[in-house]
Amino acid sequence: MSNLLEFISKYYHWFVFVLLEVISLVLLFQYNSYQGSVWFSSSNVVVGKCYEWSSKVNTFFSLSHVNESLTLKNFYLERQVAQLSRLYADATDDSLAAERIKLESLSKYQLVPAKVVSNSVNSHDNLITIDKGSADGISKDMGVVSGNGVVGIVYMVSKHYSVVMPVINSHSRVSCSIRGRGYFGYLHWTGGASNIAYVEDIPRHAHFKRGDWVETSGYSSIFPQGVIVGKILEVYNSRDGLSYRLKVLLSTDFGRLRDVCVVNDKTIVEQATLLEAARDSMRRDNK
Repeated sequence: MSNLLEFISKYYHWFVFVLLEVISLVLLFQYNSYQGSVWFSSSNVVVGKCYEWSSKVNTFFSLSHVNESLTLKNFYLERQVAQLSRLYADATDDSLAAERIKLESLSKYQLVPAKVVSNSVNSHDNLITIDKGSADGISKDMGVVSGNGVVGIVYMVSKHYSVVMPVINSHSRVSCSIRGRGYFGYLHWTGGASNIAYVEDIPRHAHFKRGDWVETSGYSSIFPQGVIVGKILEVYNSRDGLSYRLKVLLSTDFGRLRDVCVVNDKTIVEQATLLEAARDSMRRDNK
C-alpha cells in the first residue's frame, strides 16, 4: 500500500493532466456541435468496422455447418430432379402411381453428414477417412456421396472414424446406368487422373451419345438410383469386342473433397436376411 501511495505522489501531476484532458474533451464534444458531429461520425466508423470484423469471424467459423447443410441439400435436390425427370417420361402411363412409388423409395434412405479428415488421389488404391464411425450409425458397405455425386463405399469402420474406398480405387466397382437410356454396366478406375473413370460392359445394342450422364443404377442396396456419377466423354470397344467401354468425366472433384454424406439404407438388414434365407433354401433343395 505504501508503494502505491508513493507511486501516486511521485506521478500525481500526470494523473491530474490526464483527468483534465478527459474533462476538456468531454466539454469540447458535448457543447460544440461541429466537434460533436465529427466525434459521432468517427465513433460510428470504428464501431461499424468492429461489427464487420466480428461478423466475418462468425461467418468463417460457421462455414463448416453451412457446407454440411449445402451437401445435404444438393444431394436431396439431385435425387428429386432425377425422380421428376422419370415421372415426366412416364407421364403417359399411370403417373400418379409412379410418382407415389418413386418418391416413397427416397424415404428408406437416411443421410449421415461427415467430414473428410484425410484423402489421397495419387495412389493406385486411394482411400478416404471420414470423421464418423459406428457410434454414429456407420457400418461397412454403406454408400458415400457428396453434393456433386458418388464418392465411394465404406470399407472399414471404427467407433469414431471410417475408411472409404472411393471410386478412384482400382478395387472399386459401382453399378451404373446411362440416364434415360436404361443400359447399365459397372464403373472402374484404372489409375491416372482422378477425374476420369470407365464404365465397362455396356451392351453393343445400346443407344446413347457423348455428353449423356451416367448415374447409379439402383441395382444394389448401397446407392439409391439416380445419383450422378459423371458425363460420357468417349466411347470405345471392349477388348473382346462384345460390349462398349465408356470414358467418363467424374462429377466429384476428389482433390477438393471436404463434406460428404453416408447413405444408410434402412432396409438393408431386411434385404440381407431375405437373401440369406433364399440361399439356405436353395442349398437345402439341392441336397
